[in-house]
Amino acid sequence: MKKPIAVIVAVAVIVALIAGGTWWYQSRKDNGLTLYGNVDIRTVNMSFRVGGRLQALQVDEGDAIKAGQTLGELDHAPYENALQQAKANVAAAQAKYDLLLAGYRDEEIAQAAASVRQAQAASEYAQNFYQRQQGLWKSRTISANDLENARSSRDQALATLKAAKDKLSQYHTGNRPQEIAQAKASLEQAQAQLAQSQLDLEDTTLLAPSDGTILTRAVEPGSMLSAGNTVLTLSLTRPVWVRAYVDESNLNQAQPGREVLLYTDGHPDKPYHGKIGFVSPTAEFTPKTVETPDLRTDLVYRLRIIVTDADDSLRQGMPVTVTFPQGDTHE
Repeated sequence: MKKPIAVIVAVAVIVALIAGGTWWYQSRKDNGLTLYGNVDIRTVNMSFRVGGRLQALQVDEGDAIKAGQTLGELDHAPYENALQQAKANVAAAQAKYDLLLAGYRDEEIAQAAASVRQAQAASEYAQNFYQRQQGLWKSRTISANDLENARSSRDQALATLKAAKDKLSQYHTGNRPQEIAQAKASLEQAQAQLAQSQLDLEDTTLLAPSDGTILTRAVEPGSMLSAGNTVLTLSLTRPVWVRAYVDESNLNQAQPGREVLLYTDGHPDKPYHGKIGFVSPTAEFTPKTVETPDLRTDLVYRLRIIVTDADDSLRQGMPVTVTFPQGDTHE
């Protein structure tokens, strides 16, 4: 009689232990934090940095593209013409700068020296003639007007000689530093314009900044575009983020670097893995600056969760469930 009672007691103890273990497991499981958020894939509005007529678009909505891929082109002709003009301006400025830097040729210096000798001879003749005229004036052989003409001829010859000597000195010294500096500045300005023309020509080709999918094709070939007009909208393949919110009471569990699991409604049995990358330092939807203790628990903080194994199934705005695995806490 005692044996059946002992068996019943043992079974009751086992059932109690199982029930207690189940309750403990469920309580631990229920204590796990669950959040809800949405996939937040970044988009880029792509445009040309220069204006012009749209010549071609190589992609359409829904196309998958790779970084560096050519997406569209403007008419190159106006920018090619501007580039050729800029190259010609650089060549002209370079030639002028080299000419001033090199100074005068030996032939020019020799010609200036010959001019000095010629002016020297003319000055000596004018001086001698004036002296003779002075003697004739004392004997009243010539008029005062003749003497004055001889003086003027002498002064003019002296001025011509001085100008010839100054020119020869300039040829020996070379060009003034200010002239050389001005020519150099003009050359640098022309080179800067050439670099800008080359950049403008390169900017007539629109390249993909990264991998992604074309969401919107806003214009068609033949359209006249201004710089900055949106041509295509690109959804970036990477990174894929999830935007979620956590209340203040659970904020200590949402620490940067903590790993989480993410579930979508379409694949509830296939978790994605993520890592908290950013926690907003300020609460959102705050009704006023100072809160009562009851209201403080309603404050929420924005989280950015980076999906480490994202695939094409995750789409912009898709709702996801975020769970925090037990035993993985960060103090």
